Amino acid sequence: MRWLTGGLIALIVLLQYPLWLGKGGWLRVWEHDRQLQVQKEATKKLEIRNAGLDAEVRDLKQGYDAIEERARFELGMIRQDENFVQIPERAPGK
Repeated sequence: MRWLTGGLIALIVLLQYPLWLGKGGWLRVWEHDRQLQVQKEATKKLEIRNAGLDAEVRDLKQGYDAIEERARFELGMIRQDENFVQIPERAPGK
């Protein structure tokens, strides 16, 4: 009777091995699911960034406001009828 019980336990263990540790086992499925969630988060961030870049490209193609803003802040340009006045910031502690 003991060998029958031992044989049945061994059979159960042999049947459970592929389910948990085999090529398509639960442990591997859980790991793939975790990797999928990480990839979805990265994709979401990239989609948000791409949407912002797409809006900026559309704005640059259609309107002159974005071009003027970039010329003013990044290149320091002004219009012909404007006067440039620069007010220096105070040094800390003075």
